[in-house]
Amino acid sequence: MNTQVFFALTLAFLFAGTHAATVTFTNKCTYTVWPGTLTGDQKPQLSTTGFELRTGANRAVDLPAPWSGRFWGRTGCSDNSGRFTCTTADCGSGQVECNGNGGAPPATLVEITTAANNGQDYYDVSLVDGFNVPMSVSTQGGTGECKTSSCPADVNANCPAELQLKGADGNVIACKSACEQFKEPKYCCTPPNDKPETCPPTNYSMIFENLCPQAYSYAYDDVNSTFTCSNRPSYVITFCP
Repeated sequence: MNTQVFFALTLAFLFAGTHAATVTFTNKCTYTVWPGTLTGDQKPQLSTTGFELRTGANRAVDLPAPWSGRFWGRTGCSDNSGRFTCTTADCGSGQVECNGNGGAPPATLVEITTAANNGQDYYDVSLVDGFNVPMSVSTQGGTGECKTSSCPADVNANCPAELQLKGADGNVIACKSACEQFKEPKYCCTPPNDKPETCPPTNYSMIFENLCPQAYSYAYDDVNSTFTCSNRPSYVITFCP
């Protein structure tokens, strides 16, 4: 084989493995959202770990394969004397970029795991860390079920008083998980309640489940909350779908 051809094919293969998918963020909310990204397993972070996304705006970010991580939306953000902070899901970096920090609960999450070699990806919307903004994740391309996972409901409007996070104006800006609020094993699914049979749904998790049945309402809500798609789909994450 010609050396130049071999080199070109090698680069193409490496590029395909490095940039296996694209995730496009779309903001349909009536307010600005500042998405955050976090790569898991102590792997290198994506090309951006946080950015501004105004109403109607889109932004695409490349995902490698394999890869596993999460995405969320920060709200009520501002720069005060050079320090960037948000009223919900703040990542504590003091900057628009989260730099490897996760979002502070309560925060709606989208979790994605991409597979190597055109394998099966996993993705979901999770309210395990509470809720702050409606979100959905859908696929483009790929094979298999490849269904949309979505939590389009305004959970804040239905949040029990004991789980409410309120802003300076007294309005509910996020809804805590029972785990975050009470720190009890029966809500957090921690020992001795660290198995599905010892950590069933609670009245609090069922509020999330009834409002957003496609989203994880608590740690063991696997049956109707995990979604799969194979052969390198790309993803669209929508705020306020």
